[in-house]
Amino acid sequence: MSLSIPEITLNDGIRVPAIGFGTYKLNGNEGANAINSAIHTGYRLIDTAYNYENEGTVGEAVRRSSIPREELRITSKLPGRYQSYDKAVATIQESLYRANLEYYDLYLIHWPNPSQSTYVEAWQALIDAKKWGLIRSIGVCNFLPEHIERLEQETGVKPSINQIELHPFFNQEQQRIWHGENNIQTQSWSPLVRANDVLETESIRKIADYHQKTTSQVILRWHYQLGALPIPKSSSPERQLENISIFDFTLSESEMSSIAELTRPDGRMNNQDPAIYEEF
Repeated sequence: MSLSIPEITLNDGIRVPAIGFGTYKLNGNEGANAINSAIHTGYRLIDTAYNYENEGTVGEAVRRSSIPREELRITSKLPGRYQSYDKAVATIQESLYRANLEYYDLYLIHWPNPSQSTYVEAWQALIDAKKWGLIRSIGVCNFLPEHIERLEQETGVKPSINQIELHPFFNQEQQRIWHGENNIQTQSWSPLVRANDVLETESIRKIADYHQKTTSQVILRWHYQLGALPIPKSSSPERQLENISIFDFTLSESEMSSIAELTRPDGRMNNQDPAIYEEF
């Protein structure tokens, strides 16, 4: 299937599609089939993580696909328990062995785990793994500006991407502004919110009805117009196509503002504040 998906150029020159496919909880043969379906539908950016325990599933989907490897962008992430330099290097290698891939296009530190204070060590491991050809582009997830500033101060290298919780109930305006000022791409995890209540929000339903689109399409278009890169997940081929078909309409400024007004101070889904949250 051929869809015209805009591309984004990261600060290191790597180009990625403006929408990706999330794979959390897509495991085994069913997961490989779902991911292969997404690739067939038109997704070229596939997001996994060491802690999802499905890097092998993603690799199998890539092998089943008729799409050449060089046309895909595969992301994985380093877990908190392996942030020391030596462990991080071994984990990157293990991630590749699991997926049976020669390289990852993107590799991210999953959480800063600030109480451990080892994320700079982990970052140096990612820098070196990029030099060795194991990774093409390096980034982070859930990092606050002070964490990223420390990375750059101590290594001279800033992330290409920061993947953060971002959805209509938690729109991360200040963080997004900071990313823009520092030439770091914002990527949105759980862009549709795992709970379905956002899809039933009256203001979003009205916008969807006006454009003759689904509420999911309106929300994903909102991410795109914010300059954020969403990674929705679905095992349904119909929903996969729906989620990627967002580039044939435009939300007005008033519609964008209407969705922005849904944000909440306590909008995080699981109260995972990167200033204190620890992932292992």
